[in-house]
Amino acid sequence: MAHFPFDIVAFDLDGTLLETHRDLGTAVNHALVLGGFDTVPIESATDLIGGGAKIMLKQAVDAQGGLPDDEFRKLYKAMLGYYSENNAVHTRPFPHAEAVLDALNARTVRMGVVTNKFEGFARSILTALGLIERFQFVIGGDSLGKGPDGSYLAKPAPEPILKAQELGGGGRIAFVGDSSYDVRAARAARVPVVAAMYGYCDGTAEELAADAAIDSLEGLIPALEAL
Repeated sequence: MAHFPFDIVAFDLDGTLLETHRDLGTAVNHALVLGGFDTVPIESATDLIGGGAKIMLKQAVDAQGGLPDDEFRKLYKAMLGYYSENNAVHTRPFPHAEAVLDALNARTVRMGVVTNKFEGFARSILTALGLIERFQFVIGGDSLGKGPDGSYLAKPAPEPILKAQELGGGGRIAFVGDSSYDVRAARAARVPVVAAMYGYCDGTAEELAADAAIDSLEGLIPALEAL
C-alpha cells in the first residue's frame, strides 16, 4: 500500500459523516410548536444545519418574526432537552461511511470528529450508532469553552481544528466537512480541507473553494491521496 499523505483525518458530523437532519428538524419543530410558531418541513432542516443547533432554531424563529432574547433562550433550552432524548431516532451514517473509516484505519490514520454540535450530543449519537470507538477524539462546539467575546470557540474559528491536530498526536491533518463553517475553520488553521458536496452544503463547490470536493464518501480516499 502506497504511503498515505495524512496522519490524521478529522470529520465534521452533521452532513459529512451522519445524515442528521430528520432528528434535528424534529427538535426544531418541537421548539417552534412550544413557542407558538408554525413548524417547518423536516427536509428544510438541511438548509439550516451548519452553525449548530442554536443558529438552526434562530433562523427558523427569525423567519417568523423573531423573539426577545430571554424568550428565545427558553425555547432553545427546550429544543436541547428534546434533542438530548431523541437525537438518534432517524440519524444514520451516510453511505460508505463505515467502509471509509475502515480504509483509513487500515492505513493507520488517526481519526476524530470536529463538530459544532455539543460534545455530549455528538458522543451520545456516535455511541448509539456503534461508531464512537473508531475515533481518537471528539471535539464539540462547547468543548473548548468560550472566547473573549463570550461565544464558544467553535467553527469557523480555527481552534477546534488545531485542537484536533493536538489530540490526534500531531502530524499532517486533513479536515472533511460540508459547509462554509468547515472550510473557513480549516483555512484559518492552514489545514487541507475536502468539501462533502453530498451533505448540507451552504454553497456550491466553487463557492466553498475547498482543496477537493467529493460527491460521496466513496471518493474520499482518492481525494485525500491526491492532495
